[in-house]
Amino acid sequence: MKEVFLAELGIVNALGSTREAVLGGLLDGRCDGMVRHGPLMSGRSTFIGRVNSELPAVPPHLAQFDCRNNRLMLLALEQITTALRDVIAHTGPERVAVVLGTSTSGIGAGEEALAVRGRAGRFPPGFHYRQQEIGTLAEFTARYLQVEGPRYTISTACSSSAKAMLSARRLLSAGICDAVVTGGCDSLCRLTLEGFDSLEAVSAGICNPFSRYRAGINLGEGAAVFLMTRQPARIALLGGGEASDAYHVSAPDPEGRGAAAAMRQALNDAGLAAADIGYLNLHGTGTIQNDAMESHVVSKVFGPGVPCSSTKSQIGHTLGAAGAQETGLCWLLLSESNMDRRLPQHQWDGESDPSLPPIGLTTADSVFGRSTMMSNSFAFGGSNVSIIIGSRH
Repeated sequence: MKEVFLAELGIVNALGSTREAVLGGLLDGRCDGMVRHGPLMSGRSTFIGRVNSELPAVPPHLAQFDCRNNRLMLLALEQITTALRDVIAHTGPERVAVVLGTSTSGIGAGEEALAVRGRAGRFPPGFHYRQQEIGTLAEFTARYLQVEGPRYTISTACSSSAKAMLSARRLLSAGICDAVVTGGCDSLCRLTLEGFDSLEAVSAGICNPFSRYRAGINLGEGAAVFLMTRQPARIALLGGGEASDAYHVSAPDPEGRGAAAAMRQALNDAGLAAADIGYLNLHGTGTIQNDAMESHVVSKVFGPGVPCSSTKSQIGHTLGAAGAQETGLCWLLLSESNMDRRLPQHQWDGESDPSLPPIGLTTADSVFGRSTMMSNSFAFGGSNVSIIIGSRH
């Protein structure tokens, strides 16, 4: 497959709304973007990773798409707009595609509208059903950017945006377009918060991945969007692997066969050995089952040597945006803004689970050697994706 590059990144999450703020917070080990939320319907409370920045307004001619999810995407798009305009001027708008991932899209707007209808007997005047449609993230983005290439949204739970990135890569490799705006966005809503609580999967405190005392996830929100092209840039998408093991609707395969297949496929696709990976961003949700599965798979594929960490205790689990978010964190680590090659410290209580094989969880002093990084995304239904990116400088 032809090599493609991640020329630009726009990223917004609980750590901040600029690349500098996100990288700084990541390396400083900040978790202050994680805030208490509740009570939920069960009476329990949890922590969430909420974006506190002021969000841009949706233009009036796109009012039918106005929702928090699309406003989060606008905030991320602002960071890549200048570079994208240059690409459009060179290639033409018909050669620019949009492929994005989400799991909840604007469902929060639908929840708010239903609450108004329950009180007033009718939907609020500004509500349009397209505000809550899963598939409108890419349509809205394409219309806002005024690009005319293929546009579609992928929704496969927590692997959505990672799959979107690999789909975008295929469009470029096939010559269908010359550039793709790709990544994902998800916003917090009651559907997911109450749903995960009903599964008894949320943590009452900040999540504690791979600890013997781990007790569940924290949900988060955010957007991460790349400008992907065939034109050489500092950071390349080197490889990707996808596997659908369909073990269970919500629980991972304890043996991690699909996860291992995705990781090994990504390595083979990139022409790399496990020892060539300088850092692994773990899916690391903080649940009993996911962390047990992932630690066993990482141990099998990499052994105990690869530096790795989960970043979900700093930004929350951003669901459909998680794959692009965490690949975006790797992009920032490989960027010129991190000349000291620092790695984020794994945020947990330090209490290892004796039932799990040891893996190379990062500390405050961790740095990376090889400039290649992998990010894992493992979703409900056994949809597993691993992505490898690397610096060409």
